Amino acid sequence: METIHLSLLMILCFGVDRSFTQILQRRKRNWIIDSFPFDEGYKGPFPLKLGKVEVVANSSFQLKIQGQGVDEEPKNILQIDESTGEITINGPVDHERFKVLMLKFQAFDKLSSSVETNLGIEVRILDSNDNPPRFDQDMYQITIDESTEQGTDLITIKATDVDSSPKHNKFDLRIVSVYPTPHDLEFYLTLLSDGQIGTISFKGCLDCEKAEKYSIIVEAKDRDTLVQLSSSCTVIINIKDRNNHIPVITHQTGEGRVKELQENVLVTRLQVTDKDTEGTEAWKAKYQIQGDTNNNFNITTDAVTNEGLLYVVKHLDYEQGHLKNLTVTVENEIPYYLCKVISRTNSRLWEVTVTSGTMSDKAPSLSTYHMTVIVEDVNEPPIFNQPNKKVQLKENIGAGYWLEKFTAKDPDVNQKIPLTYIKGHDPANLITVDHNTGDITLSKTIDRESHFVKDNFYVVTIYAVDNGEPQMTGTATLSIHIIDENDNAPFLNESTIDICQSNGSTWANITAKDLDEHPYGGPFNFRLLGDVEGKWKVDPAQGYTVKLVKEETVYSGYHEVSLEVSDLQDKTAVHTLTVMVCSCSDTARPNCRFRKSTALKAGVGAGALGIVFLGLLLFAGILLLAFLISCKKRGVEMPDSSAEQKLMKSNTEGVGSDCKLANDPSHQRYRETAEQIHVSTGSSQAKMWTRPTATVSIANDISGYGMSQTDVQSRNHQQQLGYNSAVGGSFTRRDFTRWSMGALSTTRTKHERRNSLCQNLMGHRQYSHEENNLFYHRLECQIKKKLSLLQATEEELDEYAPHVYAEEGDTEDSSELDAISISDISFNADFSQDLASRFNTVASNCMPSESTTACSKNNFL
Repeated sequence: METIHLSLLMILCFGVDRSFTQILQRRKRNWIIDSFPFDEGYKGPFPLKLGKVEVVANSSFQLKIQGQGVDEEPKNILQIDESTGEITINGPVDHERFKVLMLKFQAFDKLSSSVETNLGIEVRILDSNDNPPRFDQDMYQITIDESTEQGTDLITIKATDVDSSPKHNKFDLRIVSVYPTPHDLEFYLTLLSDGQIGTISFKGCLDCEKAEKYSIIVEAKDRDTLVQLSSSCTVIINIKDRNNHIPVITHQTGEGRVKELQENVLVTRLQVTDKDTEGTEAWKAKYQIQGDTNNNFNITTDAVTNEGLLYVVKHLDYEQGHLKNLTVTVENEIPYYLCKVISRTNSRLWEVTVTSGTMSDKAPSLSTYHMTVIVEDVNEPPIFNQPNKKVQLKENIGAGYWLEKFTAKDPDVNQKIPLTYIKGHDPANLITVDHNTGDITLSKTIDRESHFVKDNFYVVTIYAVDNGEPQMTGTATLSIHIIDENDNAPFLNESTIDICQSNGSTWANITAKDLDEHPYGGPFNFRLLGDVEGKWKVDPAQGYTVKLVKEETVYSGYHEVSLEVSDLQDKTAVHTLTVMVCSCSDTARPNCRFRKSTALKAGVGAGALGIVFLGLLLFAGILLLAFLISCKKRGVEMPDSSAEQKLMKSNTEGVGSDCKLANDPSHQRYRETAEQIHVSTGSSQAKMWTRPTATVSIANDISGYGMSQTDVQSRNHQQQLGYNSAVGGSFTRRDFTRWSMGALSTTRTKHERRNSLCQNLMGHRQYSHEENNLFYHRLECQIKKKLSLLQATEEELDEYAPHVYAEEGDTEDSSELDAISISDISFNADFSQDLASRFNTVASNCMPSESTTACSKNNFL
């Protein structure tokens, strides 16, 4: 350890009265700088004393250090004894990071707290062999082709030692191991001049079948004499297979048959084997066809199976040969390659032989495969000698004109079948085809101006059809060029024009057209006919569009002008031109018809609006009327409780107790209807009928039925056949039968028929469903009881058929009347006065001991 002594120069005193302390306050002392070494390889123990800073001073000074190792990186490594000035280190320091630690040394005056000196101290970090050489990468990887020549630099590797001392940063590179063990192959490492970079190469031949990759361990070791440090890396070399095995075709799938005329169909598959790595370019097969002079075939490779797929791309003709002999060869996508070691040496590359490409003398020959494709015969379509023909003729030629003849033949040599000719596309139905000869003739007059003619051509198709299995068709095309003739007169583009009224002359454009082509068209000659002098004129007289000039003498309104138009060949047509003259706001754009139509629409619109309004009011009234008519309460229909289909019989005339309800308003209405009916007697007086009106009904079949449409003709007739009968009328069994049969034939619902019956008896007021049902039930009870008055026995009623006793207007009395069983009830003589004399016979047969009017009365009841 080196120590430098610092001497304090004593300052001369100026004057006898000055003290030593005053002299110190004026002058600072001088210090010397110390340098301390530290070996980075020291491993402890710590703290370690580096040295002592010696000063010539008294004990009033305090020593401190600051800088690297204290309050700067590396922090808290160094410290100093404030009294003695001894410096210690508390841990190792890396020379590769800090080669020197720079410190600032300070001495403080304890009395004045002032810095008396500010000098520097350094700690030198000595290098040691503490870092091994390291590679740039822990693993290197490369892929090379199997055909790579020996001696080629495969990969470059690099290592570095960060030690600064030359005796510690020198190192060597070497290959430690290779896995798997190479066969006919040796890897070696070549160092460059500085020794830190090396390249890996090989001697011999690479063979992917022996090893697809090699793992090489490379070591870097320094040259230190005491301790040698080292590291290693891994180099992986992948071998890409080269084509050192040729593919071989083994067999084919299927017989190799194909029908003639077929295209883009698979004929057969060729199987191949290859020992190279599957999926690589060295394994993928590439096929070629020999002997295919017409290029009918194509062969591709199946990417998955490596098979050859033979296709027919252009159809074959059985008549040209039914057997096709082909030769198929196969090779790989990359050329053939083979390397073989002859001899080995230690100092230089080995002796090897290389075979590359199939053209080499040492290369094996390509695999070939001979095959035969069988062509099967099929029915082929007829072939026209000339499938496309063109004819030319003038328009307006009539039907029957011969145009052309088509001839076709059947290519099948084994079939001699006659062909049939028919027409195909003929939108105008213009031609006729002879089915046997193929002659084409016109079926109607040809017109060039037809919309079926495009650019003066009319195109039709002709078919030739054989009779084979399946039936085949050949197609030909006939293009008819139609020459124009002057068969169309000029016509006006518009026959109605508008012209504005003005003080001077005004005009409008007239345009003429002609369907014929030049020279049968325009420009056209225009000439006005009739009395047009001073009124109308055409300017100019020739052209496609001319002006019709109106003189000022022409009044506003509707005019007709005769106009003669002729083409270049003087084909003339006379047209009537309608001219509307009116006042215009824009003379360049006359709008007479527009104004008229607008005014007409305005007038029509006002009238139509009124009609629509009235129609809406009428429709609203109809809806209101329909609502008022249909607005009635609806009830739920009550089911019939009776299960038997027969007539009920009662021997009492009055109302039964089972139908009587106390305090029932509907029952009261029934009583009022049945017992208090005002009947007209034909005079000004009226009397009250106090007895219940006789009513009839059928227990179940007609329970709830109203009157039929035949009987419902009037209100009076309803009352006569219903239950409010007039006194002068009569209700016989015949009437009852007619009424009941009509009721059974009605198509109305049960609810509607009940309401109808109730309305006939109670008036036309609307009642609720419950009221109607209750009233109807009470009424039916009374009807059942009154029915017994018209029945003899149940058996007679079941078998009863109405009997005609006399026809209306017949004056003879008939004594052949049916016997009627009737209760022994006396009759009212006064009542019989109103009965017709015809019923006297009936009454005498019914009750001989009584008056005839009594029988008639009881029958009615």
